Amino acid sequence: MSYREQLENLIADNNGIVITHEVENRGIPRHYLTLLLREGKLERVSRGIYVTPDAFEDEMYMLQMTKPKVVFSHETALFLHDLTDRDPLEWSVTVPSGYNATNLRDEGIQVYTVKRSLHVMGTTDLETLFGRKVTAYNKERTICDIVRNRNNMDVAILHEALKRYLGSKDKNVSLLMKYAKELRVQNILRNYMEILL
Repeated sequence: MSYREQLENLIADNNGIVITHEVENRGIPRHYLTLLLREGKLERVSRGIYVTPDAFEDEMYMLQMTKPKVVFSHETALFLHDLTDRDPLEWSVTVPSGYNATNLRDEGIQVYTVKRSLHVMGTTDLETLFGRKVTAYNKERTICDIVRNRNNMDVAILHEALKRYLGSKDKNVSLLMKYAKELRVQNILRNYMEILL
């Protein structure tokens, strides 16, 4: 299979989006990206990110492709899990402590930081509005995160998310309480649950 065919297959597998880093990892020379650009089969949307003219620009997917350590969290994860009706005004992500998040903040992204040992706890793959997979926290971890951040958010969002979670068929309360203990919000979460139940 030629480099061009490999690149075209990679683009097709990624639903019309490709990043330079991924091309290099596959051993495909960058020159082939330039060829497809000149032919009008690719467009450069930002540094190192290319899309086909017919592809939807999926900002969440592109963010995670270029910054794989980000995990969608808080209000953004609530939205992805359908635990809120409000579209997030800005994306919320969590990164491990020590991660340089200056560029993320400059792009208008809400950045939260956690200890490295807690960063991957409760991660799952979810689909964006365009059907592409991104890494986010599961429902239980998301509930714990918004309880931890309760003083910096709209209390109505917190209450609605808790009600929807407790009313969902796929809830896992024992896992929720396990995460709550790890994140040190067990007593606060219990109080909220007692009020809502």
